[in-house]
Amino acid sequence: MELLTPAEMARADAFTIAAGVPGAVLMERAGHAVAACAARVTAAGGRVRVLCGPGNNGGDGFVAARLLAAAGYRVRLALLGEREALRGDAALMAARWEGPVEPAETADLAGADLVIDALFGAGLARDLDGAARALVERVNAAGLPVLAVDLPSGIDGATGAVRGAAITARWSVTFFRAKPGHVLLPGRLRAGELSVADIGILPAALEAIAPRAFANVPELWASHFPVPAPEGHKYSRGHLVAVSGPAQATGATRLSARAALRAGAGLVTVACPAEALPIHAANLSAIMVRPVEDAAGLAHLLADPRLTTLVLGPGLGVGEAARAKLGVCGDRRLVIDADLLTSFKGEADALAKALAGVPAAVATPHDGEFARIFERCPQVLEAPSRLERARAGAAHLGATLLLKGPDTVVAGPDGRASIAANAPPWLATAGAGDVLAGIVGGLLAQGMPPFEAASASVWLHGEAAREAGPGLVADDLIEALRPVYRRLFARLGAV
Repeated sequence: MELLTPAEMARADAFTIAAGVPGAVLMERAGHAVAACAARVTAAGGRVRVLCGPGNNGGDGFVAARLLAAAGYRVRLALLGEREALRGDAALMAARWEGPVEPAETADLAGADLVIDALFGAGLARDLDGAARALVERVNAAGLPVLAVDLPSGIDGATGAVRGAAITARWSVTFFRAKPGHVLLPGRLRAGELSVADIGILPAALEAIAPRAFANVPELWASHFPVPAPEGHKYSRGHLVAVSGPAQATGATRLSARAALRAGAGLVTVACPAEALPIHAANLSAIMVRPVEDAAGLAHLLADPRLTTLVLGPGLGVGEAARAKLGVCGDRRLVIDADLLTSFKGEADALAKALAGVPAAVATPHDGEFARIFERCPQVLEAPSRLERARAGAAHLGATLLLKGPDTVVAGPDGRASIAANAPPWLATAGAGDVLAGIVGGLLAQGMPPFEAASASVWLHGEAAREAGPGLVADDLIEALRPVYRRLFARLGAV
């Protein structure tokens, strides 16, 4: 589940080589992995065009070409640059290739059953231009199936960004661990089906590197996930309060409240102005409703120490009244979303001050809300990727930050981060974020740590959308959580 930046992957390579495994052996194994994948997706004897670059990625391509040719595939190899300019292990692998080497600039792609992209890997440090960019664009225009070595050429391994131009692959083979560029958009869309090959990088390298970015999968947070105990009861699973605004904007709060209950919170109360109370009461059964007009009323309600967790934002209303309600929450566990985030437009420092001392807080902005909150913080907004922006935002707020999107990033103030890749496109629908806020709150109420709670919630949210299928509306997500929970509990050995 670890994601390694190109710099971290270079350290893993160096660690393994220093421990006595020659770099040429690692390159040979990488080429074997590429050839094996090519053989799986191409009929025996098929026509394979291998495009090699001037570095180690090209060396992997030379190995794959040699092995495929030996297995009976009709292989043609083209090199970007001069063969005499190759250095180190790449030069050694090129010397083992006995076939002709064509110039990549004029490589004939017509009739190929598969193109192997071994031009540039995850460590690409500049935008493609000139002959390299022209070749990448020609490969894409040909519409042929492409297998990328490490990452599609032109994708930044650290950020997922397109560096000038990038190949669109159907498959990618990377080594030891995936890179952030495999899961961040648009890199994920260019990489196709990803395989991670074991080429003998020593596992101890991970201990030396101590990576801080992870794919958002259950293994990341499963040990913290709250599973109901036989001796447990509703009071042991936390009491959450979803705070509502006026009567004309009650639906978002109810979505959050219902999602929190479905996520496992033992009790849920909606706190709302008196004018909204009949609307909530008429639409909620298992959720309690209490009249709360303003911050003073909320403070009075929170005099009960059993109310441990709050969701503030969905349907709350924007402005000073919303900020005042945050100010009376004391040491409660908090989810900060929607209207409350908007109430801190351009005032990230004030939000950070309001969250100081809160034992567990998760802020859940989408990109627009994030930009508004941090509009006076260029060091946050100008970070080079969604991953680094989320990390910078979390560090600034001193709280876990959940940056919503098709590649949702959860970042803790300690630098840990998870990137989700399971959200289907139909999850982008009105109210889905309110449901997500409620799931986070439900897990926080049960005592899950904030980084793990936010990461688990994002995964559950995506799985619920996949369960519900195309055409879902936000209410469907709450019902779809039941089979998702059933499968997750079976995976955890809890049922």
